[in-house]
Amino acid sequence: MDRPPITSVGADRLKEELNVLKTITRPQIVEAIATAREHGDLKENAEYHAAREQQSFAEGRIQELESVLSTAQIIDVTNLGVEGRVVFGATVELEDLDTEETVTYQIVGDVEADIKLNLIAVSSPIARALIGKEEGDVATVKAPAGIREYEIVDIKYI
Repeated sequence: MDRPPITSVGADRLKEELNVLKTITRPQIVEAIATAREHGDLKENAEYHAAREQQSFAEGRIQELESVLSTAQIIDVTNLGVEGRVVFGATVELEDLDTEETVTYQIVGDVEADIKLNLIAVSSPIARALIGKEEGDVATVKAPAGIREYEIVDIKYI
């Protein structure tokens, strides 16, 4: 069986989302369905159908989270003992050699990746180019927009 990696912080975040879905969202949806049922004919009851659709999405997400958490390999980056190298879970500060802009990414599992939070999937092109490199190294990334080069400025294990 495939055990996708996930950081300990990412696992905690998913557990919290699962807890909210089970203890807050699910009861709210059940209450909304009950209230909508009281309005009469279910065939033409938009509130009822919307609540049932919400229930379907919530239950699907609950199943997905339970599946991920039961099969994931939780990796605590602080205990890996790989100081100075980019590995799964590392937070990496990069400088784009063309634009001289700096950006910080954390390399995480596919399920917890969120570019808005600067969490990039270990399977992404940039993460694959960074893995194994050290501070000061230049990583060449083959991106859809072309080849980009990044210098590794700093590596942290949070």
